[in-house]
Amino acid sequence: MDWLQAIIMGLVQGLTEFLPVSSSAHLRVVGELIGAGDPGAGFTAITQIGTETAVLIFFWKDIVRIVKSWWYSLPFIGGENRVPSSNPDARLGWMIIVGSIPIAVLGLLLEDWIDTTFRNLWITVVMLIVFGLLLGYADRIGKRVNTLDNMKWGQAIGFGFAQALALIPGVSRSGGTITAGRLMGFTREAAARYSFLLALPAVFASGFYKMFKSLGDETSVAAGPTIVATAVAFAVGYMVIVWFLKLVTTKSFEPFVIYRIAFAIVVAVLLIVGVLQPLSVTVV
Repeated sequence: MDWLQAIIMGLVQGLTEFLPVSSSAHLRVVGELIGAGDPGAGFTAITQIGTETAVLIFFWKDIVRIVKSWWYSLPFIGGENRVPSSNPDARLGWMIIVGSIPIAVLGLLLEDWIDTTFRNLWITVVMLIVFGLLLGYADRIGKRVNTLDNMKWGQAIGFGFAQALALIPGVSRSGGTITAGRLMGFTREAAARYSFLLALPAVFASGFYKMFKSLGDETSVAAGPTIVATAVAFAVGYMVIVWFLKLVTTKSFEPFVIYRIAFAIVVAVLLIVGVLQPLSVTVV
């Protein structure tokens, strides 16, 4: 991957990570089209550190408040400053931890499949369509009554398994969790905000795991272009967060549903005519 390709891939990652359209699917397809090949699950995981850093900065005050409340709610920690376990921020901290378990377990158990079989573009096409239709259905029937303050433990686990589905390119981390949130009656804004917060532990853990795993591995991701792509993804991703959160307060997710289906059709046509191959060798 050369420097221009790295910049393009960073733009794609930043533009698509927080939208319910699957950033991993876009990186997989765009990488093939610009001659960079399949960037691989490792490159995808590392560049997501850039976009999640944007989340960290954008939600910094919320994150500090949640972490502080969670910490002081622990037994033998709070002392005079003890925060009750019923505190909404303390509960949200626990729910983010619980919601992160499914993707952590499945990510390790299915690592070989994630790096190979799941990257088949025909699987991506199916996931784009199926989960696009699910997103549209969930957004249409969702009651829009629940907020993060009244989230229940079962709902937190439901969010977690929805996030784990994003291990398959085409599902979309934000798309899966937002769909689950809307099906469980959460408002669009609440589902989107929790999707961003829930992704932090999983994405940082996955990104740094892949980064350290690639050290000394000549067949793994190229350091220079990957760093550039990650930096570009951070800058673009921050702007997308601002825009997306404003959008979901007033608009439905229908445009994203239409886009996912259209994108899936384009990818299917490119596969049929031979421009894209279902499985590709990673180019570093």
